[in-house]
Amino acid sequence: MILILAAIYGVLIALVVKVDAAWWLMALLALPTLPALFDILKDTSAGLRLSQDRLEWYTGKRQGALELSEIEHMQFDTRWDFSVRVTAFLIGNKKVRLPYEAIPPHRTFEVALQDRGLTVKRNHFTVF
Repeated sequence: MILILAAIYGVLIALVVKVDAAWWLMALLALPTLPALFDILKDTSAGLRLSQDRLEWYTGKRQGALELSEIEHMQFDTRWDFSVRVTAFLIGNKKVRLPYEAIPPHRTFEVALQDRGLTVKRNHFTVF
């Protein structure tokens, strides 16, 4: 992420210096990068831990945990941008969406969940 931001800022600065682009326009183009810069400066971390009886996750200041016995099934939804969102469907018709940034590689995570006896459902290219 640091390299990507450095490349973006380098290109914007080069446009101002070499092509005499309007600095305010380049600053406007840099605005969408501020959340990523903030995460780098804040050193935000995210992760997930799966034990034999518990699923725990954290991302920034948010955290959560579920007992595996509470989970009816896990659902992996592949979106149109090829990202995979994971939702835990609990007994009693509640659902908990796991934060995207805390999820490990989805194929490995799916196998780990199945090894612990959980049912995993996959939906490909869903709209919602």
